[in-house]
Amino acid sequence: WQRQTSPEQTRSRWSRRHYPGRAEGCDLQPVTAEPPITLSYATSTVPRGCVSSSSVGSSHEVHILRVEWSKVTFPLKVSVTPQAGSCAPSPVLILLCARCSAIITSPCPDLIVHTVSAAAPHQEQPRGALLAWARDTYRGITSYSELRDPRWVQVRLGEATDSPRDCIPQERFNATPHLETEVFFYGVKGCSRGDTQSTRAAHIIRLQPEPSSPITEVNLSLSCPERAVSNQILILQSRANLTWCLSVNNCHIQFLVSGNYKIMSISAMLFPGELLPDTEWGLVAKAFEKNYSVIASYSAIPASTRVSLEIQEHGEAPVGTMDPDRGDHLADPTFSTFWQLILNLAKGAAPRSVRVAFECKIPRELFLRLFPTAAFEAPQTELEVNKEAFVQASMRWEDHPSDLQLKECWLGAPGRESVLLVQGGEARGKGVTMLEGPPSSHGRKVWRFRFTYAIPEGGRVPLSTTLKCNAGLQNNTIFEKVLEVTVKDSWRPPNNHGLGLAAVLGITFGAFLIGALLTAGLWYIYSHTRPTSKLQPVSSTAPASESSSTNHSIGSTQSTPCSTSSMA
Repeated sequence: WQRQTSPEQTRSRWSRRHYPGRAEGCDLQPVTAEPPITLSYATSTVPRGCVSSSSVGSSHEVHILRVEWSKVTFPLKVSVTPQAGSCAPSPVLILLCARCSAIITSPCPDLIVHTVSAAAPHQEQPRGALLAWARDTYRGITSYSELRDPRWVQVRLGEATDSPRDCIPQERFNATPHLETEVFFYGVKGCSRGDTQSTRAAHIIRLQPEPSSPITEVNLSLSCPERAVSNQILILQSRANLTWCLSVNNCHIQFLVSGNYKIMSISAMLFPGELLPDTEWGLVAKAFEKNYSVIASYSAIPASTRVSLEIQEHGEAPVGTMDPDRGDHLADPTFSTFWQLILNLAKGAAPRSVRVAFECKIPRELFLRLFPTAAFEAPQTELEVNKEAFVQASMRWEDHPSDLQLKECWLGAPGRESVLLVQGGEARGKGVTMLEGPPSSHGRKVWRFRFTYAIPEGGRVPLSTTLKCNAGLQNNTIFEKVLEVTVKDSWRPPNNHGLGLAAVLGITFGAFLIGALLTAGLWYIYSHTRPTSKLQPVSSTAPASESSSTNHSIGSTQSTPCSTSSMA
């Protein structure tokens, strides 16, 4: 006798040999408490079902649904849709649903519905008796499907003449032509390392391989609670040639995907995935390798075109708050940071907001900012003479060493000697004081100080100056940052740079030209408005004859004292 092993057991043994110690201490077990996720997937494969042509030619098309539940859930949604808009022959839906309520919708006005609860006698009757009753009542059966834990069911009307004459239920029946359903998955497993103190949790979904499956694309809908999850990762394993289309709602989460994937709310651009292990043990080891020590959920589901995952607020995996300066530890010189991107998308006439998580790699860098007040709000690039200024220097560095310090800061201006402000983390120079900064985190170190920029009496105030700082380690690893600032003198109007030579010459020439034109204009007016008589010349000596005659005439007509005396 030789013991037979399944392919899954063989792969698991191979994984344990090839991942020695990397997944030890985490034995996946069914989650018995309230699961941390709600997972469902679309399928047309039912646990048992059949079709037949026995209803062809009759006055009714009969579909039977028999539903079983693992736990009580919300109302089952059932839709009955016709093909090509025709509801003939008259459709009949027989629904056996124990411990459930159902919402049934259909555009067919003559739909006949029979619902049977657990208290009804048909529920206790064998499957064969139910089929016989339907066959006797309606003279045929179009389809029969048994469902377990469905979320919703769509029944497509239509009869196939090439179906078997009798409806004989078969295991794992493919009901693609007339039925599609989305079913809940309750086989979630989980585990964590016994000595772990981490809150970083992984959710793993593995699509079970089906060589004959025609599926090439999976649409995954992911939603998270209002209290955003930030320190978790979602690992999606499938065939390498499968494409994942991710719709993300209110989630701060990392992705690790086999095959290509795209985030629909951002763009249709494909991102390359990576080859992931295809075993339970290997996927757990991969999560541990990424520094996620809690397997909040592991789910192995059949291949499907649509998967819905809702991460709940409760669950066995603790949920923490994300430090916005932290992320996964990567090789030097970068580390990952996760933010929430809010996109306003227009859908029809109404805009909608979509929140997605994205990852960017931020290099180690020193940042400098200048503030006008000790509140360290509203940074600026203007430095006022004889007034206090406040400086904040910060360094982003994942798990930075303890000897990281602000080495030097100094202020320099063109043509002037640089002024040392800080050296070795201590204040240097007059008017410089080190201040207590906010608590430093694992990913960020902050230093603060204040100083007063003074100009010697009679000295010239520069138009700009340079604030330069460097930070580093004792082994002379240096990060430097320079901040260019403008200088403002309270006794001088801001931005008073004076006039250049070209401006002065231009103004002078313009004034001269305007004066010349004004003078010419006034002369022109004067010359054209002067009286004509005043323009004729007056002779100073008259001709001799004219002068004698005139004098004689005057003498004969006018009397003078001399002439009067003579005549007397």
